Amino acid sequence: MSNVSIRKLNKNYENGFHAVKDVDLEVRDKEFLVLVGPSGCGKTTTLRMVAGLEEITSGEIRIGDQVVNDLPPKERDIAMVFQNYALYPHKTVFDNMAFGLQMRNYAKEEILKRVRDAAEILGIEMLLERKPRQLSGGQRQRVAVGRAIVRHPQVFLFDEPLSNLDAKLRVQMRVELKRLHERLQTTAIYVTHDQVEAMTLGHRVVVMKDGRVQQIGEPLELYGRPANRFVAGFIGSPAMNFVEVSISSDGRWAETEGLRLPAPERVRSHGGKRLTLGVRPEAMRLANGSDEHGFATAVDVIEPLGNEILLNFQAGGVPMVARVDPGVRVKAHENVRFAVDPERLHFFDAKTESAI
Repeated sequence: MSNVSIRKLNKNYENGFHAVKDVDLEVRDKEFLVLVGPSGCGKTTTLRMVAGLEEITSGEIRIGDQVVNDLPPKERDIAMVFQNYALYPHKTVFDNMAFGLQMRNYAKEEILKRVRDAAEILGIEMLLERKPRQLSGGQRQRVAVGRAIVRHPQVFLFDEPLSNLDAKLRVQMRVELKRLHERLQTTAIYVTHDQVEAMTLGHRVVVMKDGRVQQIGEPLELYGRPANRFVAGFIGSPAMNFVEVSISSDGRWAETEGLRLPAPERVRSHGGKRLTLGVRPEAMRLANGSDEHGFATAVDVIEPLGNEILLNFQAGGVPMVARVDPGVRVKAHENVRFAVDPERLHFFDAKTESAI
């Protein structure tokens, strides 16, 4: 079993910075788990502690049934793919992929077989005699992944492996990584700041902020039932719109200046309180005659993207964005009326920011 168990993991630096705070994670056998969050949230530090590249301040890491806190990286049976590829410039692709096996004194026949098998999986058989400088960014990344594959590790660790690629190639490599994991069925922990990568690659996603885990769940769970305002704003593109509202004394309405929306049943008990209203851009639609409730506003900026149109406007005193069908005909500065299904509204405690 190549599960990874992390218990009460902490990392303190000498300057007093507490980078990772009481992180608990269970990575299941054959699972692709993604750690996502903004820069400085502790995701890469957590990964490096699993790899043995960063010393643990306190806590426990198990790979399989073995506690690896004090084991050097080479004895943890993991393979890591780095953001900058970390290839030896003077070695051929073959030698880069074979180097780790050579250091472990594998037989030449076994090395040749493993390298060729990995090269075939990644479609780089024709590149084995080239040097890294002769490769494109995508080819170098495949070589870095191949170097990990030949190890047949218990766990793959990926540290933002696609961040140096252009947008089109990033999408292509994302698909290839997903296919690769389905083929190899190996446990993987993947770090990224890109929530699209997290949502498309992860069986489960761990959202981190300021060294702490904010929520763990399947991608659609994070999108549909965020645990707090931070997760709600981080997952989804364009980001969720937020506005401070008052719940009417009877609990039926969420109100602020220029905005009045019906409140769902789950917030009825919060009548008379101030809450943060969250509404995703795709949850708004242009109102028609049958929409009893909604709000009117003037569109400031229109962003046509081909498959969708983003409408920018002000509501409740804050900038907001709505995503609408490309067939919608709206002009800049035109007054429009939006409607929202109350069940698609999100509400958060104004102080704790926890979801309601």
